[in-house]
Amino acid sequence: MYDVAAVRKHFPALAEGAAHFDGPGGSQTPSAVAEAVAETLTAAVSNRGRVTRAERRADEVVDAARRAVADLLGAVPGGIVFGRSMTQVTYDFARTLAKGWGPGDEVVVTRLDHDANIRPWVQAAQAVGATVRWVGFDGDSGELPVAAVEAELSERTRLVAVTGASNLIGTRPDLPAVAAAVHAVGALLYVDGVHLTPHETVDVAAFGADFYTCSPYKFCGPHLGALAAAPDLLDTLYPDKLLPASDAVPERFEFGTLPYELLAGTTAAVDFLADLVPGSGDRRSRLVRSFAALGEHETQLLSRLEAGLDGIGGVTRYSRAARRTPTVLFSIAGRGSADVYRHLAAAGVNAPAGSFYALECSRWLGLGDHGAVRAGIAPYTDASDIDRLLSALADLAP
Repeated sequence: MYDVAAVRKHFPALAEGAAHFDGPGGSQTPSAVAEAVAETLTAAVSNRGRVTRAERRADEVVDAARRAVADLLGAVPGGIVFGRSMTQVTYDFARTLAKGWGPGDEVVVTRLDHDANIRPWVQAAQAVGATVRWVGFDGDSGELPVAAVEAELSERTRLVAVTGASNLIGTRPDLPAVAAAVHAVGALLYVDGVHLTPHETVDVAAFGADFYTCSPYKFCGPHLGALAAAPDLLDTLYPDKLLPASDAVPERFEFGTLPYELLAGTTAAVDFLADLVPGSGDRRSRLVRSFAALGEHETQLLSRLEAGLDGIGGVTRYSRAARRTPTVLFSIAGRGSADVYRHLAAAGVNAPAGSFYALECSRWLGLGDHGAVRAGIAPYTDASDIDRLLSALADLAP
């Protein structure tokens, strides 16, 4: 059973009284994560090494974070790369992979994606004369058909970038099917898992992702980014780096000193998620159990939210895909989305409006650059939060 009341006690921010639906942009933080960050900042830490205790502590923090993220993603620790953000990591890998591209090569991006999984590939391709091919999605259902991706593939395709879940409308593409099509033409699949990871048991191998990225601050952790890939694949790539920097994998992709305190917080966040529900077993098995329970909780709340929205006059809901995260994008007739956002804030409900960097998606939906209001459900969301949101929106119905 998922005990949301018990989970909420771990989040000091909730004491302020707001109902938080802004998790897709960054979740609230449990005490254990803040404590791990503070303990690492105040402990004796040095650059990584094995001689002094401070060096060993830094080394252990990094190794622990790699193991934690590997458990979360069903990956291997030696294939976990850390960076400042998913955006920064993706730009770094786009520049590195583009070294092997040239005129005649093709890169495929989708209009469902966050711009961080579009623009780095578009710009990297343009820099070397490669061609960019675009995949649209069904604007009515929000679905990204596998056939639409297949239609843009050829023997010249080098890489396909696709989201694990749309951060704007929640759509979850069929990753294994997309991966099979991509690999059939000999291309690589780069998955933006930032919005999917907080809501679903991730298995990078089962998804068929050659590269999978996520951001701990979307799943109750600190602000940084992580990428998972097979170490053997990473070993074939050579990023530009400082001459004395390590050439080992995955360190060759991590520039400068890692933020040890944020890595300690990331480990704490994964441990927190693993223990959302009681149970024994190794961390991976506990994560699988926790996400199953969390998924049921979020599905119930999503049904309550969507039924409530559909009962309010003038509401248009854009999140309709059959498989989606508990994320709803909507607008109210006669009301500007920015005005709805401010009205909700005044009622103690945090549900922002915008395109949230999913610019191509927002435009494809006919919402321009301004998007609409987004409400995302998180591990600490409860039924009273849903009811507060619906009550405040009902006041705006035409």
